[in-house]
Amino acid sequence: MTTTDDGLTLHTRHWPATVPARGQLLIVHGLGEHIDRYAHVAAALNTAGWDVHGWDHRGHGRSEGRKGDIPDHDALLRDTARVIDAVRRPGTPFVLLGHSLGGLIAARFADEALAAQPAAWSRPLDGLVLSSPALDPGLSGGQKLALALAENLAPGLAVGNGLKPDWISRDPAVVAAYASDPLVHDRITARLTRFIVDAGERVIADAPRWRLRTLLMWAGADRCVAPRGSEAFAAAAPANVVATRPWPGLFHEIFNEPEKDDVLRVLTDWLNR
Repeated sequence: MTTTDDGLTLHTRHWPATVPARGQLLIVHGLGEHIDRYAHVAAALNTAGWDVHGWDHRGHGRSEGRKGDIPDHDALLRDTARVIDAVRRPGTPFVLLGHSLGGLIAARFADEALAAQPAAWSRPLDGLVLSSPALDPGLSGGQKLALALAENLAPGLAVGNGLKPDWISRDPAVVAAYASDPLVHDRITARLTRFIVDAGERVIADAPRWRLRTLLMWAGADRCVAPRGSEAFAAAAPANVVATRPWPGLFHEIFNEPEKDDVLRVLTDWLNR
């Protein structure tokens, strides 16, 4: 367990490496889900020599907090720093791996190092992996207008996120398990949505200055986030720093698709290099 700066308890997980460890990897999960959905990813990384940690975001899974809400713009970034401080071993390579909302959080966390005066929650990283990151949530003009109204009238009101379980994977068993999981929810507030929009725009704008070794993989048939966000980042980032791998035809959760073994192989090969 880890405690946030505003007193919430965060549920954490640790999957130790099963062979001599090459380094540590911290998984940052997506909107509405929880870290235990990544046990199979952790297992694959353990056998490749990576010591894996993760946690449930505030308001998610077994962690405390209001579902789908954040108290302020940087709350999830400060939480990430708290978890890093709790698990990181000095002198060991340390990589963030984020999926969807978690990919956005991880990217924005890494991006802070590019600021002239980084925030107090900024921490150095040795590598970054982004899986279908929510760099562009794909909001329509009407949704952007609704967001602006909600920010003024009810910024903390949690509503349905509009995402359908069928969109996460082409594997019916994955969809069924997600739909019946009591720790999964579909709540989101205007405050959290604004963080997603603003953080994504900032990361894409800073892509030309990217310095951290990064693997960016995204689903080509994604309906949960807009693939164009990853495409824009990939086009702007230095090719010698950011390795990119689109997966045409795959749905949002690339680690839960029928081709997941191929995806995990690309991930472990990149990490080990």
